Amino acid sequence: MPQSTEGAVRFDIDRATRVATITLDRPAKLNALTPAMAQALVAAVSECNLSDDVRAVVLTGAGERSFSVGSDITALDSYATPWDFRNRVDYCDALRKLRKPSIAAINGYALGGGLETALSCDIRLASTNASLGAPEVKLGWIGGGGMSAFLSRAAGPSNAALMLMTGDPIDAQQALDWHLVSEVLPPDDLLTRARGLASTIASRAPIAVETAKINVQAATAMSEDQALAYERDLQTICFATEDAAEGRRAFAERRTARFERR
Repeated sequence: MPQSTEGAVRFDIDRATRVATITLDRPAKLNALTPAMAQALVAAVSECNLSDDVRAVVLTGAGERSFSVGSDITALDSYATPWDFRNRVDYCDALRKLRKPSIAAINGYALGGGLETALSCDIRLASTNASLGAPEVKLGWIGGGGMSAFLSRAAGPSNAALMLMTGDPIDAQQALDWHLVSEVLPPDDLLTRARGLASTIASRAPIAVETAKINVQAATAMSEDQALAYERDLQTICFATEDAAEGRRAFAERRTARFERR
């Protein structure tokens, strides 16, 4: 796993539960991401996609103060031209290529690219001290990692516009009310809950879970008729798997199913 002297991305797999944890590990800088950390995140996603030892992923930040405040602002001047900046390795793009279900455990600040990182995950849990914001407008630009699209879908256009145009953050309760997060938990319970939820998801039929992930993503981009037809096609694909047959056998035999991703 690539690391830098400025920070690192820690990657751990619990093979008993098949849950991977990706930790943005630069707490002294509120887990601001450097280009090297972006590369490391890309590598972690690739390993998750290739390994059947991973069936669910938890993403969090080191320390108690911050999930991530996005890209390290001081590193942005290292790009020789705006075109180089445009074609940089983007950590949000990497997360959206993750085929396994993902859970963001938002501990503290999730600002700018940090919020985009959380929005790139399938499920978001927040600690009571979480603060979510899109402050780029205060610095003269806007987010480029999916901020407008994902914020609008999750919180609605008006709430997204409020956040994007003021740059002011919202607290965890407001994020819950606006459907940006699914649950708000005490800080000490956040990671335990995220890993427990990931373990539950990892115990389900992996092809069905990954199909559900892409089905949810597709549903937001299709008309109702298209989404219904696509869902029926995906259901048929899942129904034809060996895991689906195993699920039916286990139900009939009143035992726990053993899913093999087949």
